[in-house]
Amino acid sequence: MEPLVDTVLEDPRWGETGLPDLAETAARACLAELGLPADGFALCVMGCDDARIAVLNADFRGKPQPTNVLSWPSDERGAETPGASPARPEPGPPDDPEVLGDIAIAYETCRDEAIAGGKAMADHVRHLIVHGVLHLLGYDHTCDEDADLMEGLEVRILARLGVANPY
Repeated sequence: MEPLVDTVLEDPRWGETGLPDLAETAARACLAELGLPADGFALCVMGCDDARIAVLNADFRGKPQPTNVLSWPSDERGAETPGASPARPEPGPPDDPEVLGDIAIAYETCRDEAIAGGKAMADHVRHLIVHGVLHLLGYDHTCDEDADLMEGLEVRILARLGVANPY
């Protein structure tokens, strides 16, 4: 079985959290919930620090401060109707999987949010990876209808992973 997620550890503290395994498991759970085959897709997760994600957030969103997770879909997959599910991407062959995009996750912000929320770091990381993968698949939370759809999916996917409802 080929890995679905290529994990890049830019900040070595992510190695202590088991980010590669957490990202792989969370991404596979997302695709399984949506009935998509993991072996037809690929994505990249970069574990970085707050300084790096602040630069990325400034460059791509015009917000020069750290955030917990950012995602860059490889294609526009969003639904045109609020609250509707996006079109499902077509998987590629196992030797040339369809690339869904990239995700960056910031260590300090993630750690601090987990502590403030009384959550295990691993559970919070799983949630943020699920959130990021859903963005790569075209889900969003820009309006209430889209947020309800995305949050409902997150709750179901996290339940598959044994993680309590974060909302």
